[in-house]
Amino acid sequence: MTQNKTIKVDSLARVEGEGGIYIKLKGAEVVDVKLKIFEPPRFFEAFLRGRSFAEAPDITARICGICPVAYQMSAVHAIEDAFGVTVDGPIRALRRLIYCGEWIESHALHVYLLHAPDFLGYEDAIRMAQDHPDIVQRGLQLKKVGNEIVSLLGGREVHPINVRVGGFYRVPTKRELSPLMERLQWAREAALETVRWAATLPFPEFERDYEFVALRHPVEYPFNEGRLVSNKGLDIAVREYDDHFVEEHVPYSNALHSTIKNRGAYFVGPLARYNLNFDRLSPLVQEVAREVGCEPPCTNPFKSIIVRSLEILYACDEALRLIAEYETPDKPAVKIEPRAATGYGCTEAPRGILYHRYRLDDDGTILDAKIVPPTSQNQKMIESDLWHLLPSLLDAPQDQLLWRCEQAIRNYDPCISCATHVIKLRFERE
Repeated sequence: MTQNKTIKVDSLARVEGEGGIYIKLKGAEVVDVKLKIFEPPRFFEAFLRGRSFAEAPDITARICGICPVAYQMSAVHAIEDAFGVTVDGPIRALRRLIYCGEWIESHALHVYLLHAPDFLGYEDAIRMAQDHPDIVQRGLQLKKVGNEIVSLLGGREVHPINVRVGGFYRVPTKRELSPLMERLQWAREAALETVRWAATLPFPEFERDYEFVALRHPVEYPFNEGRLVSNKGLDIAVREYDDHFVEEHVPYSNALHSTIKNRGAYFVGPLARYNLNFDRLSPLVQEVAREVGCEPPCTNPFKSIIVRSLEILYACDEALRLIAEYETPDKPAVKIEPRAATGYGCTEAPRGILYHRYRLDDDGTILDAKIVPPTSQNQKMIESDLWHLLPSLLDAPQDQLLWRCEQAIRNYDPCISCATHVIKLRFERE
């Protein structure tokens, strides 16, 4: 008979930031599940008040060391929306290119160093590297290619300093971009190998009827622009976000839970983008997805490692296209004329949609800011996954039950902040 027990993981390993899980079992019944995020709030929205619009990209980039480009892009799009500015042509293309770099480095980090050890039975990537050095080396080299793109366009690999409202402070020449072509051609082949390798990993049977939410662009796989859509009928402009989504405080988490009004939890990130935008992927990526048997709909979150690998391949393919077609613009940024207004922006961070809203006065001073990161949007769905997964694990040994629950959390690549921590376990039996 399954005993009553309380399972606490004080600090999750192989996730960015500080969080834990709490599970309470009563015999064969799951009675409570909590994803606890206890890292102190950092008050970035408050920091932005009273600052010039021009400072927003550099301030928001400091929110995350893994996906600073996403914060910069959402910030500049929201402020440009407020000022009635449209950025197109080569500058817009460079924004897609720097986002490609971030997707490559972030996804490679997750696939190879954070998530793969779960599937191969290792405690961490260092131990995995002892038996699979070529696999880990491939992941590190892929990540390096992504970092090189971000460094060239952003001025440095972490917390880029070259992004501004209206464009960039400096744009590269075709000659400066050309060395990336050879590196990206290697990366595209490595990404192909990554997809085929990821598809061979052992996946538990776990399918759910999710509401996926992502951007949808008329012709492109989404990075910076589009409407917010779902597979359950949502189809809204980004500026309508607050009319349909709500953030709620829960007493056990320092991060807000986000839900769709009157509907509940929803799922953002690679699996959502993939299911809603498969037809926008390049022909190469679609062909490989079919080859490995991962065509949509894909509703097994454990297979998100395959989808992230497909997005690495897409980002390499798209980066090569953007560089081949690039022409240096006459100016690195479009002219900005501040005005009193509210602007809305949403882009696709590696982990899902990242929403920014700014209210500005007539000289461009920020009066109010709202930022909704992907992980806060996925928190409620992560807990829901655990509720549905646990009944199948109740008779498993404690270490296997815990391992599977942590793996389910890492399916979402939660970015609690930018650190990894050692697990501290404590079991309490009733």
